[in-house]
Amino acid sequence: MTKEKIAFIVVRYGKDINGGAEYHCRMLAERLVNDYDVEVLTTCVKNYVTGDNEYPEGEEILNGVLVRRFYSDPVEPDLHKSYVRQAAPAKKWRHFLYRCRLLKPLSYVKPSWHYKEQEEIKALNSQVFYSSSMYAFIRENKASYRAFIPLSFFPHTYYTALYAPEKTILIPTMHNNGSSFRSIITSVFSEVAYIGFNIEAEQKLVENIVGKPLAAHGIISVGIEKTKAADWEQTKVKYNLPEDYLLYVGRIDAIKLNNIVDYFLSYKKKYTGSRLKLVLVGGIFGKTVEHPDIIYTGFVDDAEKVAIQLNAKVIVNPSRYESLSLILLETMSEGKAMLVNGRCNVLREHCEKSNYAALYYMNRRDFMRKLHNLENSETLRQQMGEKGRHYVQENYNWEMIIGRMKNVIQMLS
Repeated sequence: MTKEKIAFIVVRYGKDINGGAEYHCRMLAERLVNDYDVEVLTTCVKNYVTGDNEYPEGEEILNGVLVRRFYSDPVEPDLHKSYVRQAAPAKKWRHFLYRCRLLKPLSYVKPSWHYKEQEEIKALNSQVFYSSSMYAFIRENKASYRAFIPLSFFPHTYYTALYAPEKTILIPTMHNNGSSFRSIITSVFSEVAYIGFNIEAEQKLVENIVGKPLAAHGIISVGIEKTKAADWEQTKVKYNLPEDYLLYVGRIDAIKLNNIVDYFLSYKKKYTGSRLKLVLVGGIFGKTVEHPDIIYTGFVDDAEKVAIQLNAKVIVNPSRYESLSLILLETMSEGKAMLVNGRCNVLREHCEKSNYAALYYMNRRDFMRKLHNLENSETLRQQMGEKGRHYVQENYNWEMIIGRMKNVIQMLS
């Protein structure tokens, strides 16, 4: 029996890509290969800062998934910042209405916004991930696919919704930042067949942004990988890791780090007896800080990452912009204690629903106080670890998540 064909669409894809949405895509795609003919449509871009086409264009098979790579060819990329500035009034105005709690009520009289829409489209088209050949492929081949599943809001999401709305299951990975308030959001999020959110906080955010015309939607979410840890002694020597460390895993850039290096140095200055060092794991896309208590490993493979996580004293996620946080779920499943940014509603929801398997901080002083408690109380860390394992098993097991995904795919006419 011939399997129905589905295609995930994401800006980057590969074993050496460690972005959250990209990893999210890979985990879902690889778990659906027994039920569907699974493809991934993606660009040849590897580094999202430079936007260079580093991968060759064409096809390859990765763990049973057919990956189709298309060249990125942004339109007038040198004008991208100019187009973003020209489009900015729309998202600023909509963000203001959201903060005033007026955006959702207004959706009943103004369901679709077109203010600065052309400028927003030009800004999308000038992004490094814009790929005209990918969008032409979707338009010309949509009859061959049961479903298209784009992740995050980039040009590929807009054009998939434009050319195949009735077959589009959008996984938006949305968070409360300026780009979520663009006018163009209203048309895309009302025209797709279904929207799959990661957590209630994300769903509530979008319900309040889009309002009445929001397409059919619900929670799908994603689970986590269980990878065997690399040998700890070899990993420790390879990356010159200390005995006691606070760990950050993810992209090394200012938005994701969100002052955590500065907070940590303040902690070390106050608690001079602390043996903690800060270890940062991930690709470096911004400035680094040279300090004897700060260690950058660069990119590590999955087995090494697990070994580094298992041997951390505490793990931190300082980002304000999360739609789920895979590193938080991985940390909880491994029985490790975690600190997260309380200004992110998604991260706070995890803390509260798990009965504080993770702790959130609201400012520098709060961070230092809670890190000090965690560093010096093995009992507290163990209690949090037990709660975390239970929380992940009950809420993020793969059987439940893949069941939801398959139900939504089959729901499409």
